[in-house]
Amino acid sequence: MSSRRNGRILAFQAIFSREFNNEQNEDTVAMGWLDEEHRRKYDEATLSFSRLLIQGTLENLDYVDQNIKENLKNWDFSRISCVERAILRISVYSMLFQKSIPVTVTINEAVDIAKDFGSDESYKFINGVLDGIRKRKNFVDD
Repeated sequence: MSSRRNGRILAFQAIFSREFNNEQNEDTVAMGWLDEEHRRKYDEATLSFSRLLIQGTLENLDYVDQNIKENLKNWDFSRISCVERAILRISVYSMLFQKSIPVTVTINEAVDIAKDFGSDESYKFINGVLDGIRKRKNFVDD
């Protein structure tokens, strides 16, 4: 598995942990929930990319959430599962602020993470919301 994929998974887990455990932002970025044994499994590039995703997502959370809400059809934001919300948050942050990463890569990664960690239908929901944002923002991959 690639370094960036692992970084996205760690970021997803951190954002999920923050919401589920009501953590402070600093604790989430520090990944205190990740014990030393598991932390040693990741190289510094993976941990750095993950921290960048976590910190960027948290610093821009209101804007990220607003973009998610604007692309929900017949669905209330509060009804989104914690897993789906965490995946959407890191993915929307990446789409909006990490211009060097193609939007299609971000969407594909989010769908794959949803298949691994979400319900049987999560990946379809994630894909729909992210594709709606892609279309609304007129993202074009180079």
